[in-house]
Amino acid sequence: MNRILTCFLYDQIMQEQSSTSPTVYYDGGCPVCTREIGLYQRQDGADQVCWVDVAHCAPEALGPGLNREAAMARLHMRRPDGTLASGAEAFTLLWRSLPRWAWLGRLLGSRLALALLEPAYRLFLVMRPLWRGRGSKR
Repeated sequence: MNRILTCFLYDQIMQEQSSTSPTVYYDGGCPVCTREIGLYQRQDGADQVCWVDVAHCAPEALGPGLNREAAMARLHMRRPDGTLASGAEAFTLLWRSLPRWAWLGRLLGSRLALALLEPAYRLFLVMRPLWRGRGSKR
């Protein structure tokens, strides 16, 4: 079972979560984001990742150093050591944590690749409100 967090389960799951589990913070109100995260959640190894839907969680579920506004603006991932990554870097860390996607995370996780991926991710972020708006009207 995937570790999909709700505001009620956050504390319990975080206490049970091993120190080696990363945490992904995603916008569950964005239809594109929800579909993509759903794809990752069905992968082998996804049960070792803690998933936080920032559109529907309590502020405490975001942990230190992350507020709702920042978490809604772009994908974030908290490493097991507690440090945060966002944007393209967060994606490559997520991919590395999933066995089937690990090769892609290693390939695209270099500084050079991230320098190319981050502008593409920012372009997606500019277009995302259009998709998010369509999903909320349905």
